[in-house]
Amino acid sequence: MSRSEKVTRVIDGDTFETGSRKNSVRLANVNAPEKGSPGAAATHALRELMQGEEVIIDTVARDKYGRSVANVKIGNRSVNTAMKRKGYK
Repeated sequence: MSRSEKVTRVIDGDTFETGSRKNSVRLANVNAPEKGSPGAAATHALRELMQGEEVIIDTVARDKYGRSVANVKIGNRSVNTAMKRKGYK
């Protein structure tokens, strides 16, 4: 089931928060670095794509931290695919 939600905070290059959820959301099939220069670049890239945007979240799983693992779109554009094209696979 897909839900439309507004992104309130990008945590890192593959994880973000919305105003509607208690837990954060992780992008499915995207693995961005967490620390250092590559991590900062990944976080910046995701922030540029989606900070403050209304997104459609299609949860496909839950991880061990209780986060939704999801395919995410802004309109018809896949955020997951956009991040993979930037090299975060």
